[in-house]
Amino acid sequence: MRKPYVILIGSASGIGKSTIASELARELGIKHLIETDFIRAIVRGIIGPDYAPSLHKSSFDAYLTLRDKERFDGDTESLIEAGFEAHASFVIPAIERVIRRAVDDFDDVVIEGVHLVPGFIDIEKFKDDASIHFFILTADKEVHKERFVKRAMEVKRGGKHLEYFKENRIIHDYLIKNAIEHGVPVIDNKDIDSTLKRMLTLIREICKVMLFKHSVDELGDETSIILDKYGGRIVDVSYFLPGFVEPLKRNVNVFDPVEAKRFIEKLQDTPQRRKDLENLYKLSDNVHSHKICAPDKKSLESMIRDLDEKGYIYNKEEQEDTNSENQAS
Repeated sequence: MRKPYVILIGSASGIGKSTIASELARELGIKHLIETDFIRAIVRGIIGPDYAPSLHKSSFDAYLTLRDKERFDGDTESLIEAGFEAHASFVIPAIERVIRRAVDDFDDVVIEGVHLVPGFIDIEKFKDDASIHFFILTADKEVHKERFVKRAMEVKRGGKHLEYFKENRIIHDYLIKNAIEHGVPVIDNKDIDSTLKRMLTLIREICKVMLFKHSVDELGDETSIILDKYGGRIVDVSYFLPGFVEPLKRNVNVFDPVEAKRFIEKLQDTPQRRKDLENLYKLSDNVHSHKICAPDKKSLESMIRDLDEKGYIYNKEEQEDTNSENQAS
């Protein structure tokens, strides 16, 4: 039997995590979808404002309750982060209790909310018993602002709530920073379809190891097919060098098209770096392998077909047959 899914989706207010969590739960057939705001409400009923004033504020204005605001000496970002940490720290133990209950009952669960802070939740203690996946969603500042305003109006939190976009953006940046530090995938929530594909690629682990043959110039096109078109992931790359029994293998775990494009741009801007990679390709006769993943089996098959049609898939047997024919002639 497979382990139960525990999927955690965190982000600042207005990024779109509630929509993504709902769609992901529907796609995976998960009936338990829990907002950390509900968990916070329960904790508030147990712990009063006199003992935990930050808990009884919102995540973005909890800093107003800090007793030692003076020590931040005008550092607004650190002040807001400290208030948020104090606020979230009261909710996280209850979140972990919910996860433990779901795991013990062998129930799949999706939990979403701003209180899911990478580094604060001890997900390691659940890994033996659950298939646990942690994501932090991000969005461009202007897109975030537009969604933040729309969200505030939909839930009738206009007025004062709308004044706190700056604080929410600071929390957004704080969550991204923590996610990177703790190896939690950051997913750019540009649209529902692409976000779901990237998350499902990481959750389902529908993968295949394939041999590739192409030049450095074609690297951008290869990654565009895998990452942009199919929302896939490149797990690793292995180069087969003459004189070495084992291939030279590197884990890359690339699933973000922006990250891939940034790498390609660095190659263009750094001639020595590009030359080094070209030399590595030359040593391996442009042949290398990737473990590639997709959100579902159909997408993986279509991805491989597209790569093959572009001539990027290397069929060793076909190449050997061609060499034999050439030698015979």
